[in-house]
Amino acid sequence: MAPKGKVGTKGKKQIHEENQDTLKFYIRIILGANAIYAVVNLLLFYNSSTFWTWFFLLFAVAVYVGGYRSMSAMAKPAFAEDGSLLDGGIDLNMEQGMAEFHNYIFTTITVLFAFSSHQAPARALHLLWVSFLGPWFSAESQAAPEENEKNEKKQRRQERRQMKRF
Repeated sequence: MAPKGKVGTKGKKQIHEENQDTLKFYIRIILGANAIYAVVNLLLFYNSSTFWTWFFLLFAVAVYVGGYRSMSAMAKPAFAEDGSLLDGGIDLNMEQGMAEFHNYIFTTITVLFAFSSHQAPARALHLLWVSFLGPWFSAESQAAPEENEKNEKKQRRQERRQMKRF
C-alpha cells in the first residue's frame, strides 16, 4: 500500500552529502572496470590485443569522463560568502530526471566487458583445441592389426549386402 500524504523531500545538506557519496561510488566503479579490462586484455592477453582492444578502451574512457564530469557539474554545490550551503546541486539519486548519466556509465561498462569477455573463453578454447582436442581427434587409430582386419571384413560384408538389395 502506498504511503498517504506528501512525499518527503530532502534538504540541501542531505542532497549535497548523497551527491558526494554517489560521485565517489561512480569513480570507484569506473576505475575498477578500467583496471579489470586493462589487466585482462592488455596484460594477460597482450599478444592477442589489437587496435580494437585499444579503441574500445579509449572510447569507454571518453564516455566515462563525459558522464562523470556531467554528473559532477550537475551536483556542484553553491556556497555563500560565509561558507553556508546555498544549493546542494541537482539530486543525482532521484529516480527520474536529468541525472541519468549513470545509465551511460553502466551501459558502457557492460558493452566493454561484452566485447572483451569473449576473448578469454575463445582463447582458452583455441588453446584446448590446438594442444589437446585437435591432435586427439585427428590421430590415427592405434588399434591392433587384427581389429583393423575384422573391421574391413565387416565393411565388405555390409557393402555386398547393400549391393544385393539394389
